[in-house]
Amino acid sequence: MRAVEHLLVIGNGMAGLRFVEEVLQRSPGRYALSVVGKEPHPAYNRVLLSSLLAGDIGEDDIRLRDPAWYADNGIELMTGDAAVQLDVRARTVRLESGRTLTYDRLVLATGSNPIRPPIPGHDREGVLTFRDQADIAAMWRLAATGDRAIVIGGGLLGIEAAYGLARAGVPVTLLHLMDRLMERQLDPRAAAMLQQALAARGIDVVLEADTASILGDGRVAGIALKDGRQIEGRSVVFAIGIRPETTLARDAGIPCNRGILVDDGLSTEVPGVYALGECAEHRGMVYGLVEPAYAQGKVLAARLAGEDAAYEGTILATNLKVSGVPVFSAGDFLGGDGSEDIILSDPGLPTYKRLIVRRTDGVQRLAGAVLFGDTGDGLWYLDLIRSGTPIDGMRADLIFGRDFVEVAA
Repeated sequence: MRAVEHLLVIGNGMAGLRFVEEVLQRSPGRYALSVVGKEPHPAYNRVLLSSLLAGDIGEDDIRLRDPAWYADNGIELMTGDAAVQLDVRARTVRLESGRTLTYDRLVLATGSNPIRPPIPGHDREGVLTFRDQADIAAMWRLAATGDRAIVIGGGLLGIEAAYGLARAGVPVTLLHLMDRLMERQLDPRAAAMLQQALAARGIDVVLEADTASILGDGRVAGIALKDGRQIEGRSVVFAIGIRPETTLARDAGIPCNRGILVDDGLSTEVPGVYALGECAEHRGMVYGLVEPAYAQGKVLAARLAGEDAAYEGTILATNLKVSGVPVFSAGDFLGGDGSEDIILSDPGLPTYKRLIVRRTDGVQRLAGAVLFGDTGDGLWYLDLIRSGTPIDGMRADLIFGRDFVEVAA
């Protein structure tokens, strides 16, 4: 009879939980499972934090599993107790509380930390980040004052923070360093439409805004930009990105670059130690999205079940509501040399579709897509991009969506 191995998971976020769920499904009874989380809460859906901030949902609505679920499945759950030291030779992990855990196999799902740049004034009272439930509680206290907030970062995270604050009744100015919002997900036309939608929701957007310092005497009073402009506000929310949490692995001698280096099986260079989610770096890529983390969890659980599985990367796609506006992008959404665009746009309607087509080996294939307002066919376009399906026979109808193509066929 095979001895039960102790499988220890460091990180109780969305990636860690999905991996544990996959293990329970694929290897029931094979592992004794323990999960460590530094936050005091069991795993919750970070994607919904802006909706929680806005008051559209409650804290119970973002919870993924309650403590009873872990107990019912024989999982030892430790919350509010961060892992602070890893000894890969002794196969032990020491927690902040002083407790030491042993393991046979270790999965690092330590996630990321919000980037908080060390600009002058970054430590003033009223400077926040937007990453976890503790940040939401701090922003609720801010909302109660009615004072203007300045959100720095015009990517997805910053826009969601600004929208949540605006919905909560806070006057908001959104600053972004680049010349358009969400430049990593949207082309210029879609980004301009998004900016108009935000303005309609009462959010002031300032582009090409390079922050020089945070003003104030103890408490935030505003922002000074490098071009000399000053913007008043009583709080500043940094939402400019995340940095993989690699400290535990790096200090233990596990090779890291931006993230913890893993192969196609999500293994690190240390036997019995794996990494997945936002903390992992695979083939030079560090993903900050949920879908790749879930795909990695599925592959790793399969391998730990003795199955033959490999993670080969993820073609990134954004498919969500940004500040209540549906947007979608996937693949090479900017196009360029050697590509052709198919565009459907009506200035009288808040919708925009752009498909990027490339010809390879004499065959036309969909390379990228940007959708604004009407995203119903986004996942179908994503399937075409990922599969490399030839589109020569459907190109004339492709922009009108799957139903139109199927009827035309």
